[in-house]
Amino acid sequence: MITPSRAAAAAALLGVFEGGRRTPEDWDAKLEGQDAGLAQALLGLVLRRWGRLQAWVRPRLREGARGLPVPTQVALAQGLAQLAWLDGVADHAAVNESVTLVSSREWGFPPHRGLVNALLRQAASDRTSLRRELEGLPAALDRSPFAGEVLEAAVPPDRVSTLWERLQVPPRPAFRALRGDAPEDLEDSGDPPGCLRLREGAPFPKGWLQSGAGMVQDASSQALMAFSWQGAPKRILDACAAPGGKTTSLGLRFPGVPIVALEQDAARARRLEANLALRGIPAEVVCADAAGWLAGPGPAFDLILVDAPCTGSVTLGKHPELTWIGHRIPRPDLLRRQARILEAALPRLAPGGLLLYAVCSWLPEEGMAHRERLASTHPGFRSADIWGRRWGPPGAFRPDPLTWEGEGFQAFALAAPSPGGA
Repeated sequence: MITPSRAAAAAALLGVFEGGRRTPEDWDAKLEGQDAGLAQALLGLVLRRWGRLQAWVRPRLREGARGLPVPTQVALAQGLAQLAWLDGVADHAAVNESVTLVSSREWGFPPHRGLVNALLRQAASDRTSLRRELEGLPAALDRSPFAGEVLEAAVPPDRVSTLWERLQVPPRPAFRALRGDAPEDLEDSGDPPGCLRLREGAPFPKGWLQSGAGMVQDASSQALMAFSWQGAPKRILDACAAPGGKTTSLGLRFPGVPIVALEQDAARARRLEANLALRGIPAEVVCADAAGWLAGPGPAFDLILVDAPCTGSVTLGKHPELTWIGHRIPRPDLLRRQARILEAALPRLAPGGLLLYAVCSWLPEEGMAHRERLASTHPGFRSADIWGRRWGPPGAFRPDPLTWEGEGFQAFALAAPSPGGA
């Protein structure tokens, strides 16, 4: 029987490479301690080095050009990753568990039991050489065309490899304290102020988060929400609010101001409502399509945040499965949805109000291209310089992916015409 850690990693990998699906947030929820650590290490290694692992296998097949079924590829990749990079895993465990995996009718392809056994025993005979050989293969093998497009949108061509190398190191989670003192295992990173990081080797602060005293929030999101604006809003809208991190930031910054938080997906809306209640943030949660709701009757808002649905292309470091399934994302549909939300949001902005638009993407068509289009179709709205020059050109937020320890973002701000057109 395969161990829970390897079974969980295999199930996630099959979801990616066979089903074209994102890795679920709770994929390892049933694992604890060493099991969770092994599963997380194994999944990360295979996803980040999938191209090289497959390149090592192909010339050792009699009919390499025909390829292998995905379950066999996954079993071999898991075994090779353990042998090459997980020194604490014994040879027999890496080999036998992978053979058991491929023999399974649930996760494997039983006819390839002998093939997997032979290849992994060959690899196990000299683990040092295996690692050296894998690491000597071109790093570009681990980049899909989608990843290449994203990288080229983020940095100049001569810096693509540097950024890719940065993205191969799993990012450190960032936190924000909401009330009381933060746990001693968290330290203030200082950038942005109040952004907390785990001390080296400290356990994840699960209990603190579950109490509502703190939340996980990437440094970029914290910096984005620390915008400089002198407005005093009477009504706020978070148009794409789940899971609620930015809604929480708005509630803390503007206490007592009514907030409407929209979320289209019913399950995510329930999670949003639970998160806000846990954190003590009063808001009216509405389960509705943002563009449709905004186009209907209703009051104007002084501050509207549109953290729009997008490709999530900046999260290649945190979600390496995107490298391999990003080409499946229905980009034209996303672009149309982003445009619809923006077009519906502008008329609901009160005179002198502020619209913030953000996407976790480096692709220009998802970000600044929308601002350029709106500048020509809605000339009364002007760019608002609310972040300062550190983050990009006036009115824009785009951290440097080569120096900033946080996820990438594209954001811009538009100010509605003041009363009387002044």
